[in-house]
Amino acid sequence: MWHQFLNIFFFVFHTAFTLFNIVGWAFPKTRKLHLATILLTAFSWFVLGIWYGWGYCACTDWHWEAREALGYHDRSNSYIHFLLLHLTGKDFNKQLVDTFTLSIFLLTAVLSVWLNIRDWKRKNR
Repeated sequence: MWHQFLNIFFFVFHTAFTLFNIVGWAFPKTRKLHLATILLTAFSWFVLGIWYGWGYCACTDWHWEAREALGYHDRSNSYIHFLLLHLTGKDFNKQLVDTFTLSIFLLTAVLSVWLNIRDWKRKNR
């Protein structure tokens, strides 16, 4: 029962976290939090990724552990690929999904940094 709870929790939490990473920069009230989540994601992918593999995500790792305990063996290297597969039933090209994911991440990271700096400068004028 605990693993089923974790499976549902990670579907909801990780998906919401991902969606926030995509759109959180657009709202002035969430920009600081967005910058924090983008930096946390970057740390996971690029720093922890040194030891665990590029793009490593603790949420994905823990979700896979819960699913494995439930008897699922559908590991994917990418949570986004996994999510797209489960939401649409289509097995998109993994390289294309990874490229798209990285591109969106870099775009939102640049937007977040730029807008946070702009907001900070406006506040301190």
